Order: sequence, then structure tokens, then C-alpha cells
Amino acid sequence: MNRLKVVFFGTPDFAKASLEAIHNSHHEVVGVVTVADKASGRGQKIHQSPVKQYAVEQQLPVFQPEKLRNPEFLETIQNLNADIFVVVAFRMMPKVLFGMPPMGTFNLHGSLLPDYRGAAPINYAVINGEKTTGVTSFFINEKIDEGNILLKEEVEVLDSDNAGSLHDKLMLVGAELVVKTLDGLAEGSLQEIPQEQKEHPKTAYKIFKEDTRIHWDQKSEVIHNFIRGMSPYPAAFTTLEIAGAAKGLKIFKARYELQEHQQQAGTLVIDKNTFGIYTKDGMVYPEEVQLEGKKRMILKNFLNGFHHFEDIQLI
Repeated sequence: MNRLKVVFFGTPDFAKASLEAIHNSHHEVVGVVTVADKASGRGQKIHQSPVKQYAVEQQLPVFQPEKLRNPEFLETIQNLNADIFVVVAFRMMPKVLFGMPPMGTFNLHGSLLPDYRGAAPINYAVINGEKTTGVTSFFINEKIDEGNILLKEEVEVLDSDNAGSLHDKLMLVGAELVVKTLDGLAEGSLQEIPQEQKEHPKTAYKIFKEDTRIHWDQKSEVIHNFIRGMSPYPAAFTTLEIAGAAKGLKIFKARYELQEHQQQAGTLVIDKNTFGIYTKDGMVYPEEVQLEGKKRMILKNFLNGFHHFEDIQLI
């Protein structure tokens, strides 16, 4: 089998797993491109991306351009003489870059394309109650997530999964798929297939803060899946009024019960043992929460922090 020279583009842990898999294969990583180091946190410490941390540990050449069209950067990457570029969880690339290598540039996406194109495929698969999802490798073109497909791998979504656990499963399966894709391209055994043209493919738009608010007038299962799909990040939230002050409450885990009732959806039932919210067709019971300004905690510890439950209501 031919040994391909690869330039890898990626940033988070999801990408690091694929970089590690390529580095441990017989293919050669000749360069790694990732985001610039950033200052964050209370002390404004400089943090490196997980991809950079791994690349530095393995003594792989690292490049952190501010602009992907920078002529000096493009010349540097060109001089690496890579056969192919691999992209996992990176920003949109210009054609002058992704069209550079002779074998093209392929991307790993966290869904079974053409469904869940966009920035948050893992979150939306759980939010929508999918029983299966997966990963797809495909050649990049000028349209986002619409290039010809190389390989797919299905992954089961369990009822116990949230976005975090599904992320970890897809990360590992995806890393294996990246190497399979490189092997297949090296052997010449892969045939790229145009994506199915669906009239209404499921979408996975970028999630903003207001998108994470829980709407209690929906069915219990819908709300439950929404909480799972937003956990642990960015986290679904609601707002409590506590002694006259509005406080955001993130909910990371919950259970639900279906029941007929005459209560208005969004009505809160709370005491030293119970914290439940009426929905359209039952109740949702939060189990892991984080009150604004506090740490994440199990419900028992959350309730232990209050003495006057009559001062708390949902708003």
C-alpha cells in the first residue's frame, strides 16, 4: 500500500483523535495546521488547542496562520509536498488551499451526510431523538459539507447518550474512518459518490445562547431529548426567580414522566425532595443542574441550598 504524505487541519479533541490515528498508521503526517493559541480563563493563561498539544508532543511541524490565504503560509504548505489534506473540525477553507494537494482534501463530518450539515451535527442528532447517526468522510468543495462522499460508518444512539457521550463515540469511530479513507485512496479502491439530493435534509446550524433555552410548553420527550442534546455543552437552561432575582439554571440531566394534568406548562413544583416542571403531557425532573454563579451539582445538593422554597418560581 502506498504511504501518503498528509497535512492535517483540526483543532479540538474530536480532531486530535484522528490526527493520532493517522500518526500511528503507516501514513506520514508532514504538517499540522490548527488555530492560534488563545488567552482564556480568569488568569488569561495561554491555551493551545488539543491538536497542537499532540502535534508538539510528537514533534510534528505545526502551523497556526491567522489567515488561510496568507501567501507566505500557502507557500509553506505547498513546499511540504503533501499528497492529500485531511480536515477534522476546522474552519472553512478557501479553494486556493483545499485544491492544493494532487489527491485533494477530505473532511470528516459527525453525521451521515447529507443530513445534519452544519456546525452542530452531534447535538442535533440527540435533540431530534435519532436512534442512529454516524460519521462521513467526503471531498471538500466550495459548498459547506456538500462534497462527494468517500466512506460512512453508522453509530447507535442510546437512550442514555447525551451530546458528550455521543461525541466521544463518534470521535473514535471517526478516527478509524479517516485512516480507512486514506488507505482506500492510497489503494485506489474508493469511488467517490455524489451526495443524495434530499428536498429537506436535516440541518445542524450553529447553536447560539438563546437557542439553548428550554420551552416547557412542548412534550416531555422533546424536552428530555433537548436537554440530552445540549449536555454537557452548551447546556440547556431555564430561568428561576429566587427571592425576586432572576437566575439562569442550566440542566444537564433529567428524567420525565407522562401524565394527564390540568396545570399550565412551565409550572414549578419544588420542595426539599422534589423539583419538577410541568410540560405539555407530563413532568420533567431535573437531576443535574448548575445555578448561575454556582458549580454543577446533583439535585439533592441543589435543593439543600434552599430553606424557603416559596420564594422560588420559574419565569
